[in-house]
Amino acid sequence: MVLEMKVPSPGESITEVEIAEWLVEDGDYVEKDQAIAEVDSDKATLELPAEASGIITLKAEEGDAVAVGAIVCLIDTSAEKPAGGDDAPKEEKVAKEEPKKEAAPAEKAPEKKETYATGTASPAAKKVLAEKGVDPKEVKGTGKDGRITKDDAVKATPSMGTPSTGSRGTERKKLSMLRRKVAERLVSVKNETAMLTTFNEVDMNPIFELRKQYKEEFKSKHGVGLGFMSFFTLAVVRALKMYPSVNSMIDGKEMISYDFCDISIAVSGPKGLMVPVIRNAENLSFRGVEAEVKRLAIRAREGEITVDEMTGGTFTITNGGVFGSMLSTPIINPPQSAILGMHNIVERPIARDGAIAIAPIMYVALSYDHRIIDGKESVGFLVAIKEALESPEELLMDGNVKKALEL
Repeated sequence: MVLEMKVPSPGESITEVEIAEWLVEDGDYVEKDQAIAEVDSDKATLELPAEASGIITLKAEEGDAVAVGAIVCLIDTSAEKPAGGDDAPKEEKVAKEEPKKEAAPAEKAPEKKETYATGTASPAAKKVLAEKGVDPKEVKGTGKDGRITKDDAVKATPSMGTPSTGSRGTERKKLSMLRRKVAERLVSVKNETAMLTTFNEVDMNPIFELRKQYKEEFKSKHGVGLGFMSFFTLAVVRALKMYPSVNSMIDGKEMISYDFCDISIAVSGPKGLMVPVIRNAENLSFRGVEAEVKRLAIRAREGEITVDEMTGGTFTITNGGVFGSMLSTPIINPPQSAILGMHNIVERPIARDGAIAIAPIMYVALSYDHRIIDGKESVGFLVAIKEALESPEELLMDGNVKKALEL
Protein backbone atom coordinates (compact mmCIF):
# COMPACT_ATOMS: atom_id res chain seq x y z
CA MET A 1 0.00 0.00 0.00
CA VAL A 2 1.28 3.47 -0.90
CA LEU A 3 0.47 6.22 1.57
CA GLU A 4 0.20 9.79 0.29
CA MET A 5 1.60 12.23 2.83
CA LYS A 6 0.01 15.67 2.68
CA VAL A 7 1.09 18.94 4.26
CA PRO A 8 -0.80 19.37 7.55
CA SER A 9 -2.07 22.81 8.56
CA PRO A 10 0.47 24.40 10.96
CA GLY A 11 -2.12 26.87 12.21
CA GLU A 12 -5.06 29.08 11.40
CA SER A 13 -4.69 31.40 8.37
CA ILE A 14 -1.60 29.55 7.05
CA THR A 15 -2.23 28.36 3.48
CA GLU A 16 1.22 27.22 2.36
CA VAL A 17 4.60 26.17 3.68
CA GLU A 18 8.08 25.92 2.22
CA ILE A 19 10.24 22.80 2.27
CA ALA A 20 13.25 24.12 4.17
CA GLU A 21 15.19 20.85 4.30
CA TRP A 22 14.60 17.16 3.63
CA LEU A 23 16.03 15.11 6.50
CA VAL A 24 15.89 11.89 4.42
CA GLU A 25 16.75 10.98 0.84
CA ASP A 26 14.54 9.63 -1.91
CA GLY A 27 14.32 5.84 -1.52
CA ASP A 28 15.23 5.76 2.18
CA TYR A 29 13.38 3.53 4.60
CA VAL A 30 11.69 5.67 7.26
CA GLU A 31 10.07 4.75 10.57
CA LYS A 32 6.68 6.02 11.67
CA ASP A 33 6.93 9.41 13.48
CA GLN A 34 10.52 9.89 12.26
CA ALA A 35 11.20 13.52 11.30
CA ILE A 36 11.53 13.52 7.52
CA ALA A 37 11.56 17.25 6.74
CA GLU A 38 11.67 20.76 8.17
CA VAL A 39 9.02 23.09 6.77
CA ASP A 40 8.85 26.87 7.08
CA SER A 41 5.58 28.71 7.50
CA ASP A 42 5.32 32.47 7.77
CA LYS A 43 5.35 32.11 11.56
CA ALA A 44 7.61 29.20 12.52
CA THR A 45 9.76 26.29 11.36
CA LEU A 46 8.23 22.89 12.10
CA GLU A 47 9.26 19.26 11.67
CA LEU A 48 7.21 16.96 9.45
CA PRO A 49 6.96 13.42 10.90
CA ALA A 50 6.45 10.29 8.81
CA GLU A 51 2.87 8.99 9.09
CA ALA A 52 3.92 5.36 8.56
CA SER A 53 6.96 3.13 8.11
CA GLY A 54 8.19 2.26 4.63
CA ILE A 55 10.19 3.37 1.59
CA ILE A 56 9.81 7.10 0.91
CA THR A 57 9.51 8.83 -2.46
CA LEU A 58 9.91 12.60 -2.37
CA LYS A 59 7.50 14.72 -4.41
CA ALA A 60 8.85 18.19 -3.65
CA GLU A 61 12.25 19.84 -3.75
CA GLU A 62 13.92 21.88 -1.02
CA GLY A 63 12.81 25.50 -1.39
CA ASP A 64 9.45 24.60 -2.98
CA ALA A 65 6.37 26.40 -1.70
CA VAL A 66 3.71 23.74 -1.10
CA ALA A 67 0.04 24.38 -0.36
CA VAL A 68 -1.46 23.01 2.85
CA GLY A 69 -3.07 19.67 1.93
CA ALA A 70 -0.79 19.04 -1.06
CA ILE A 71 1.12 15.75 -1.42
CA VAL A 72 4.82 16.09 -0.53
CA CYS A 73 5.89 12.45 -0.51
CA LEU A 74 4.75 8.83 -0.89
CA ILE A 75 5.49 6.04 1.59
CA ASP A 76 5.35 2.42 0.42
CA THR A 77 4.15 0.74 3.61
CA SER A 78 4.41 -2.74 2.06
CA ALA A 79 8.18 -2.43 1.70
CA GLU A 80 10.21 -4.42 4.20
CA LYS A 81 12.83 -2.81 6.36
CA PRO A 82 16.33 -3.49 4.99
CA ALA A 83 18.43 -6.03 6.87
CA GLY A 84 20.97 -4.74 9.37
CA GLY A 85 23.80 -5.09 6.89
CA ASP A 86 22.01 -2.77 4.48
CA ASP A 87 22.09 0.02 7.02
CA ALA A 88 25.81 0.48 6.52
CA PRO A 89 26.77 3.66 4.76
CA LYS A 90 26.92 3.36 0.98
CA GLU A 91 30.53 4.42 0.88
CA GLU A 92 31.51 1.54 3.18
CA LYS A 93 29.55 -0.96 1.06
CA VAL A 94 31.28 0.13 -2.11
CA ALA A 95 34.62 -0.09 -0.38
CA LYS A 96 33.87 -3.67 0.70
CA GLU A 97 32.59 -4.78 -2.70
CA GLU A 98 35.42 -3.35 -4.79
CA PRO A 99 38.45 -5.67 -5.00
CA LYS A 100 41.71 -4.15 -4.00
CA LYS A 101 43.81 -3.02 -6.91
CA GLU A 102 47.53 -2.88 -6.85
CA ALA A 103 48.71 0.68 -6.89
CA ALA A 104 50.25 1.59 -10.21
CA PRO A 105 53.77 2.93 -10.00
CA ALA A 106 53.67 6.68 -9.71
CA GLU A 107 54.67 8.42 -12.89
CA LYS A 108 57.10 11.23 -12.57
CA ALA A 109 55.31 14.47 -13.21
CA PRO A 110 56.74 16.42 -16.12
CA GLU A 111 58.63 19.49 -15.12
CA LYS A 112 56.63 22.65 -15.71
CA LYS A 113 58.20 25.58 -17.40
CA GLU A 114 57.79 28.81 -15.53
CA THR A 115 55.45 31.20 -17.34
CA TYR A 116 53.74 34.48 -16.65
CA ALA A 117 50.79 32.48 -15.36
CA THR A 118 52.86 31.48 -12.35
CA GLY A 119 53.81 35.10 -11.67
CA THR A 120 57.55 34.55 -12.28
CA ALA A 121 59.33 37.87 -12.29
CA SER A 122 62.92 39.04 -12.30
CA PRO A 123 64.24 40.45 -9.01
CA ALA A 124 64.11 44.00 -10.43
CA ALA A 125 60.55 43.45 -11.67
CA LYS A 126 59.47 42.11 -8.28
CA LYS A 127 60.75 45.26 -6.58
CA VAL A 128 58.88 47.58 -8.99
CA LEU A 129 55.66 45.58 -8.69
CA ALA A 130 55.88 45.58 -4.90
CA GLU A 131 56.30 49.37 -4.86
CA LYS A 132 53.24 49.73 -7.09
CA GLY A 133 51.19 47.20 -5.13
CA VAL A 134 50.58 45.10 -8.24
CA ASP A 135 50.13 41.33 -8.04
CA PRO A 136 52.61 39.62 -10.45
CA LYS A 137 49.78 37.24 -11.49
CA GLU A 138 48.02 40.22 -13.08
CA VAL A 139 50.99 41.05 -15.33
CA LYS A 140 51.66 39.34 -18.65
CA GLY A 141 55.42 38.87 -19.11
CA THR A 142 57.14 39.48 -22.42
CA GLY A 143 60.42 37.83 -21.52
CA LYS A 144 61.53 34.29 -22.31
CA ASP A 145 58.86 31.69 -21.43
CA GLY A 146 56.62 34.53 -20.27
CA ARG A 147 59.02 35.87 -17.67
CA ILE A 148 58.09 39.33 -16.31
CA THR A 149 60.78 41.83 -17.07
CA LYS A 150 61.51 45.15 -15.37
CA ASP A 151 60.02 46.94 -18.38
CA ASP A 152 56.81 44.89 -17.96
CA ALA A 153 56.70 45.90 -14.30
CA VAL A 154 57.20 49.60 -15.09
CA LYS A 155 54.39 49.55 -17.65
CA ALA A 156 52.04 47.62 -15.32
CA THR A 157 49.05 49.67 -14.15
CA PRO A 158 47.73 49.06 -10.66
CA SER A 159 44.03 48.20 -10.46
CA MET A 160 41.61 50.83 -9.22
CA GLY A 161 40.81 50.67 -5.53
CA THR A 162 42.76 49.13 -2.70
CA PRO A 163 45.01 46.27 -3.94
CA SER A 164 43.91 42.98 -2.45
CA THR A 165 44.79 39.36 -2.99
CA GLY A 166 42.14 38.08 -0.54
CA SER A 167 38.96 36.21 -1.38
CA ARG A 168 36.20 38.25 -3.01
CA GLY A 169 33.61 35.51 -3.41
CA THR A 170 29.88 36.03 -3.00
CA GLU A 171 27.05 33.71 -2.06
CA ARG A 172 23.39 33.95 -2.95
CA LYS A 173 20.73 31.93 -1.17
CA LYS A 174 16.98 32.13 -0.87
CA LEU A 175 15.52 33.65 2.29
CA SER A 176 13.35 31.28 4.31
CA MET A 177 9.61 31.85 4.28
CA LEU A 178 9.79 32.88 7.94
CA ARG A 179 12.49 35.49 7.23
CA ARG A 180 10.61 36.82 4.18
CA LYS A 181 7.41 37.17 6.20
CA VAL A 182 9.24 38.95 9.04
CA ALA A 183 10.72 41.35 6.48
CA GLU A 184 7.29 42.05 4.98
CA ARG A 185 5.78 42.72 8.39
CA LEU A 186 8.57 45.04 9.48
CA VAL A 187 8.23 47.10 6.31
CA SER A 188 4.43 47.20 6.63
CA VAL A 189 4.70 48.42 10.23
CA LYS A 190 6.96 51.29 9.17
CA ASN A 191 4.64 52.17 6.27
CA GLU A 192 1.22 51.63 7.86
CA THR A 193 1.60 52.89 11.43
CA ALA A 194 2.41 56.27 12.93
CA MET A 195 5.26 54.83 14.98
CA LEU A 196 7.08 56.96 17.51
CA THR A 197 9.50 56.07 20.31
CA THR A 198 9.86 57.59 23.76
CA PHE A 199 12.79 56.92 26.11
CA ASN A 200 13.58 56.91 29.80
CA GLU A 201 16.19 55.57 32.19
CA VAL A 202 15.80 53.22 35.14
CA ASP A 203 17.95 52.97 38.25
CA MET A 204 18.22 49.18 38.59
CA ASN A 205 19.83 49.28 42.06
CA PRO A 206 16.63 48.35 44.00
CA ILE A 207 16.17 45.24 41.82
CA PHE A 208 19.87 44.41 42.14
CA GLU A 209 19.55 44.51 45.93
CA LEU A 210 16.43 42.31 45.96
CA ARG A 211 18.02 39.74 43.64
CA LYS A 212 21.24 39.75 45.63
CA GLN A 213 19.32 39.05 48.84
CA TYR A 214 16.75 36.52 47.61
CA LYS A 215 17.90 34.91 44.33
CA GLU A 216 19.55 31.86 45.93
CA GLU A 217 16.57 31.14 48.16
CA PHE A 218 14.19 31.74 45.23
CA LYS A 219 16.07 29.34 42.93
CA SER A 220 16.41 26.71 45.65
CA LYS A 221 12.68 26.69 46.30
CA HIS A 222 11.25 27.16 42.80
CA GLY A 223 13.93 25.69 40.51
CA VAL A 224 14.14 28.85 38.37
CA GLY A 225 16.27 31.96 38.67
CA LEU A 226 14.96 35.33 39.80
CA GLY A 227 15.78 37.31 36.67
CA PHE A 228 14.87 40.73 35.34
CA MET A 229 12.03 39.51 33.09
CA SER A 230 9.61 38.89 35.98
CA PHE A 231 10.11 42.45 37.27
CA PHE A 232 9.66 43.94 33.80
CA THR A 233 6.67 41.75 32.93
CA LEU A 234 4.81 42.60 36.13
CA ALA A 235 5.74 46.28 35.75
CA VAL A 236 4.26 46.16 32.22
CA VAL A 237 1.08 44.48 33.49
CA ARG A 238 0.65 47.25 36.08
CA ALA A 239 1.22 49.96 33.46
CA LEU A 240 -1.21 48.34 30.98
CA LYS A 241 -3.95 48.46 33.61
CA MET A 242 -3.21 52.15 34.17
CA TYR A 243 -3.13 52.95 30.43
CA PRO A 244 -5.53 50.54 28.66
CA SER A 245 -5.10 52.23 25.25
CA VAL A 246 -1.57 50.75 25.14
CA ASN A 247 -3.21 47.32 25.47
CA SER A 248 -5.32 47.93 22.36
CA MET A 249 -5.18 47.35 18.61
CA ILE A 250 -6.64 48.95 15.49
CA ASP A 251 -8.95 46.83 13.36
CA GLY A 252 -10.07 48.85 10.37
CA LYS A 253 -12.05 51.78 11.76
CA GLU A 254 -12.37 50.24 15.22
CA MET A 255 -10.13 49.98 18.27
CA ILE A 256 -10.10 46.69 20.19
CA SER A 257 -9.06 46.87 23.86
CA TYR A 258 -8.27 43.85 26.03
CA ASP A 259 -8.92 43.25 29.72
CA PHE A 260 -6.15 40.64 29.83
CA CYS A 261 -2.38 40.91 29.31
CA ASP A 262 -0.84 38.40 26.91
CA ILE A 263 2.81 39.45 26.90
CA SER A 264 4.97 38.48 23.91
CA ILE A 265 8.63 37.88 24.80
CA ALA A 266 11.20 38.18 21.99
CA VAL A 267 13.59 35.20 22.09
CA SER A 268 16.52 34.46 19.79
CA GLY A 269 16.14 30.96 18.28
CA PRO A 270 18.10 28.86 15.78
CA LYS A 271 15.88 30.03 12.92
CA GLY A 272 15.83 33.68 13.95
CA LEU A 273 13.74 35.79 16.29
CA MET A 274 10.81 34.01 17.93
CA VAL A 275 8.12 35.79 19.96
CA PRO A 276 6.31 33.30 22.25
CA VAL A 277 3.45 34.59 24.39
CA ILE A 278 2.96 34.52 28.18
CA ARG A 279 -0.82 34.11 28.50
CA ASN A 280 -2.72 36.05 31.18
CA ALA A 281 0.43 37.47 32.72
CA GLU A 282 -1.79 39.51 35.04
CA ASN A 283 -2.56 36.30 36.95
CA LEU A 284 1.07 35.21 37.37
CA SER A 285 3.43 35.70 40.29
CA PHE A 286 7.19 36.25 40.05
CA ARG A 287 7.65 32.48 40.15
CA GLY A 288 4.98 31.95 37.48
CA VAL A 289 6.51 34.47 35.08
CA GLU A 290 10.05 33.13 35.50
CA ALA A 291 8.90 29.53 34.98
CA GLU A 292 6.93 30.45 31.85
CA VAL A 293 9.77 32.53 30.38
CA LYS A 294 12.18 29.63 30.90
CA ARG A 295 9.76 27.09 29.38
CA LEU A 296 9.05 29.16 26.28
CA ALA A 297 12.70 30.13 25.77
CA ILE A 298 13.78 26.48 25.85
CA ARG A 299 11.08 25.45 23.39
CA ALA A 300 12.00 28.30 21.03
CA ARG A 301 15.74 27.53 21.10
CA GLU A 302 15.13 23.80 20.55
CA GLY A 303 12.81 24.48 17.63
CA GLU A 304 9.78 23.00 19.40
CA ILE A 305 7.71 26.17 19.67
CA THR A 306 4.29 26.00 17.99
CA VAL A 307 2.44 28.63 15.99
CA ASP A 308 -0.27 28.84 18.66
CA GLU A 309 2.38 29.69 21.27
CA MET A 310 3.50 32.69 19.20
CA THR A 311 0.18 34.26 18.25
CA GLY A 312 -2.30 36.43 20.10
CA GLY A 313 -0.03 38.67 22.21
CA THR A 314 -1.29 42.12 23.20
CA PHE A 315 2.08 43.73 24.07
CA THR A 316 5.73 42.81 23.44
CA ILE A 317 8.92 43.05 25.50
CA THR A 318 12.26 42.74 23.71
CA ASN A 319 15.65 42.67 25.42
CA GLY A 320 18.49 43.86 23.20
CA GLY A 321 20.62 44.24 26.32
CA VAL A 322 21.57 40.56 26.25
CA PHE A 323 23.50 41.33 23.04
CA GLY A 324 25.05 44.52 24.44
CA SER A 325 22.65 47.11 23.00
CA MET A 326 22.79 50.46 24.83
CA LEU A 327 19.75 52.04 23.13
CA SER A 328 17.44 51.24 20.25
CA THR A 329 14.04 52.00 18.74
CA PRO A 330 12.23 48.64 18.66
CA ILE A 331 9.70 48.06 15.88
CA ILE A 332 6.10 47.29 16.87
CA ASN A 333 5.05 43.64 16.61
CA PRO A 334 1.84 43.82 14.49
CA PRO A 335 -1.06 43.94 15.06
CA GLN A 336 -0.03 45.16 18.52
CA SER A 337 0.25 48.88 19.22
CA ALA A 338 3.35 49.10 21.42
CA ILE A 339 6.61 47.38 22.35
CA LEU A 340 9.01 47.89 25.25
CA GLY A 341 12.75 47.70 24.58
CA MET A 342 15.15 46.72 27.37
CA HIS A 343 18.87 47.42 27.04
CA ASN A 344 22.15 46.70 28.76
CA ILE A 345 22.82 47.82 32.34
CA VAL A 346 25.81 50.12 32.74
CA GLU A 347 27.14 51.90 35.80
CA ARG A 348 26.62 55.62 35.20
CA PRO A 349 26.84 58.78 37.31
CA ILE A 350 23.44 60.10 38.42
CA ALA A 351 22.15 62.78 40.76
CA ARG A 352 20.71 61.24 43.94
CA ASP A 353 19.63 63.30 46.97
CA GLY A 354 21.58 66.29 45.72
CA ALA A 355 24.83 64.38 45.23
CA ILE A 356 26.54 62.50 42.42
CA ALA A 357 26.27 58.74 42.77
CA ILE A 358 27.21 55.75 40.59
CA ALA A 359 24.25 53.50 39.81
CA PRO A 360 23.42 50.59 37.44
CA ILE A 361 21.33 52.33 34.79
CA MET A 362 19.24 50.82 32.00
CA TYR A 363 17.82 52.89 29.17
CA VAL A 364 14.31 51.76 28.20
CA ALA A 365 12.37 52.58 25.03
CA LEU A 366 8.67 52.42 24.19
CA SER A 367 7.72 52.37 20.50
CA TYR A 368 4.01 52.97 20.00
CA ASP A 369 1.36 53.60 17.34
CA HIS A 370 0.45 57.27 17.62
CA ARG A 371 -2.87 56.63 15.86
CA ILE A 372 -4.39 55.28 19.07
CA ILE A 373 -1.80 56.10 21.76
CA ASP A 374 -1.23 59.78 22.54
CA GLY A 375 2.05 61.25 23.72
CA LYS A 376 0.69 61.78 27.23
CA GLU A 377 -0.29 58.11 27.51
CA SER A 378 2.95 56.76 26.02
CA VAL A 379 5.14 58.89 28.29
CA GLY A 380 2.93 58.13 31.31
CA PHE A 381 3.10 54.41 30.53
CA LEU A 382 6.90 54.40 30.41
CA VAL A 383 7.12 56.50 33.59
CA ALA A 384 4.82 54.00 35.33
CA ILE A 385 7.23 51.20 34.36
CA LYS A 386 10.18 53.25 35.64
CA GLU A 387 8.41 53.89 38.96
CA ALA A 388 7.58 50.22 39.44
CA LEU A 389 11.13 49.09 38.68
CA GLU A 390 12.68 51.67 40.99
CA SER A 391 10.21 50.88 43.83
CA PRO A 392 9.50 47.16 43.28
CA GLU A 393 8.88 46.29 46.91
CA GLU A 394 6.14 48.90 47.20
CA LEU A 395 4.54 48.80 43.72
CA LEU A 396 5.06 45.18 42.59
CA MET A 397 5.20 43.28 45.91
CA ASP A 398 2.63 45.11 48.07
CA GLY A 399 5.31 45.73 50.66
CA ASN A 400 5.83 42.02 51.35
CA VAL A 401 8.83 40.59 49.47
CA LYS A 402 8.67 37.12 51.02
CA LYS A 403 5.00 36.70 50.10
CA ALA A 404 5.48 38.04 46.57
CA LEU A 405 8.38 35.65 45.95
CA GLU A 406 6.49 32.78 47.66
CA LEU A 407 9.37 32.13 50.04
